[in-house]
Amino acid sequence: MLRTVSLAALLLMALALVGLLVRGAFFSSQPVAIMAEATAVALMVWARLTFGHRSLQAAANPTAGGLVTTGPYRFIRHPIYTSACLFGWSGILAHWSLINVLLGVLLIAGAVARMLCEERLIIEVYPEYRAYAQATKRMVPYIF
Repeated sequence: MLRTVSLAALLLMALALVGLLVRGAFFSSQPVAIMAEATAVALMVWARLTFGHRSLQAAANPTAGGLVTTGPYRFIRHPIYTSACLFGWSGILAHWSLINVLLGVLLIAGAVARMLCEERLIIEVYPEYRAYAQATKRMVPYIF
């Protein structure tokens, strides 16, 4: 059940991002938004390099190889979802409209649903995840 919800959440995130792209709200020419988007890309690359090929899964499947707590994972538990949301919302803030905001809400809802599914599955495989989760935030260091 959790894997199905995880796939649906991934689809929701993808639809929101594609919607922003189609509406011309995915990229921005404003300097602050460009900096935020560049930060999002850098965070995504750093997280993918740290996590390795194990991070390329559609369903929330805990993978063998141990719990990853290095790189950006030292500061936040879900840097890949964080980077997707940061990139999407950078475009939304630069291209403000009700539809874009609704797409951004769908993006965050999908990311949060996916994170919750993954965390429940990871705890089953890596019980030490509980302590890690208490020491790090999901998306924003020291806040959330």
